[in-house]
Amino acid sequence: MQLHELTALEQAHALRCGQFSSEELVRHYLDRVALYNPQLHAFSHVAQRSALKQARHADQALRKLKGDEGPLFLGVPTGIKDLVPTRGQPTRLGSRAYRYMISPSDGAVAGYIYAGGFISLGKLTTSEFGVLPTTEPEIHPPTRNPWDQARTPGGSSGGSGAAVAAGLLPLAHGSDGGGSVRIPSALCHLYGFKPSLSLLGNLHGKYNQLGLSVMGPLTRTVADAAGMLDVMARHPSKQSSTNSCLAACEQALSPLKIALLTDSTVGDVDEEILNAVHDVAHVLEGMGHTVEPIAPADASLEEFLPVWQFAVSGVPALSEKLLMPVTRWLRESGKKLPFEQVERIRQSMAQKVHNQLAEFDICLSPTVPIPAPLVGDYDDPSNPRHWFEQCAPLGAFTAPFNLTHGPAASLPGGLTSSGLPIGVQLAGHPGADHLVLALSTKLEEALGWRATTCRLFG
Repeated sequence: MQLHELTALEQAHALRCGQFSSEELVRHYLDRVALYNPQLHAFSHVAQRSALKQARHADQALRKLKGDEGPLFLGVPTGIKDLVPTRGQPTRLGSRAYRYMISPSDGAVAGYIYAGGFISLGKLTTSEFGVLPTTEPEIHPPTRNPWDQARTPGGSSGGSGAAVAAGLLPLAHGSDGGGSVRIPSALCHLYGFKPSLSLLGNLHGKYNQLGLSVMGPLTRTVADAAGMLDVMARHPSKQSSTNSCLAACEQALSPLKIALLTDSTVGDVDEEILNAVHDVAHVLEGMGHTVEPIAPADASLEEFLPVWQFAVSGVPALSEKLLMPVTRWLRESGKKLPFEQVERIRQSMAQKVHNQLAEFDICLSPTVPIPAPLVGDYDDPSNPRHWFEQCAPLGAFTAPFNLTHGPAASLPGGLTSSGLPIGVQLAGHPGADHLVLALSTKLEEALGWRATTCRLFG
């Protein structure tokens, strides 16, 4: 087994046991980045010198550890999404408006990731300001899906999804304001977890007044995701939390009442994806859970639009004229909207979801209603509204749980007949993160998705 075939937790354990060094592991991944990133454009910046320096420091620390002491992921590589300021490295937010920006300090989540022992190999690509569910900003070539390089890995955390799927990283974080962790996870055959707003808190601060956006992991296993959640929740070691996400993965489950949602008010669902969701429903029933179909909540893209416009308008821009047409269009309208009005809309839409799921523990649905679109499918610079309306249905099943501030995970649900990944979503009520993780673990065992990997990248 090659080093990149190990999970992040397996790598962390092997490092503690002295099976290889952090510098060896980092060099292995840097070699893969050098080989494959020119095709995929998952990294917008590779910090080779810094990563190797961090690895050597990690090796010194590892030699002094005893047992489970120290950070959970000491010496394990990852990357930082380019929406997060990273000291001494470019922080471009996927935008030409920030093309010369070098951050003087680390953003909060970067600090937490470093405290967890991770070594950053560089910055991971994003759509401009995280606005779109694809990763095709003007500042660099489009990020491509390792499963089919003609297609998008999704967005806005497309660099994270592509890097993990291609084995350029064992795991990565993303941010999720309408599906930006779960959409790339679904399109790249990964596990992606969007936590409740309450689990990690508002890591975006004043730029996230509506609380839509949270940070979450994109991984190949549920346990890796849980470990990274613990790190981002400021519990960098096994000893630092008695109520950890990692421990939650092992909790026993009583029979659950699960809502099955397979219809959307903003577009049709691909038949093969529907079949995959029904297959998972049958597995859940075999576990002793009750699954009942429900109708979609009465909501529309037009109703959601001002919420997204307001959220996007809060990001500071050094030059509006350098922004992409779709970003400018969203921001122009969003800046005219008062917070109180938009928050009322968010609460109203969230209440519809709460009412719809009031008698259920979990909601099962597709993550994304269609397989990965082709790169450039939605680009329409002459008509930014049409551009947004064309790609917005990718978030039809994900965005409702940003409105509610509840947890949601995308699980690998198999492949289409043409070999493209399918994502299946499990979502819960606000605060039910541990329940979603525990159920995800049971499904991981039943579905065996780790055996399905992107063979194109070894």
